[in-house]
Amino acid sequence: MVILWVILAVVLVIWLVGLLADIAGNLIHFLLLVALVILVYNLVTGRRSV
Repeated sequence: MVILWVILAVVLVIWLVGLLADIAGNLIHFLLLVALVILVYNLVTGRRSV
């Protein structure tokens, strides 16, 4: 579960750097989409109280 948060953080940092540096064009949006998918997956499959 921790690995998903690490991947999410890395993707968001790369996205932010790419956005600020204005590089990679559509790659920035792809990275943001990947980060959102990971976040949603983590929220859906996260710990549930029984």
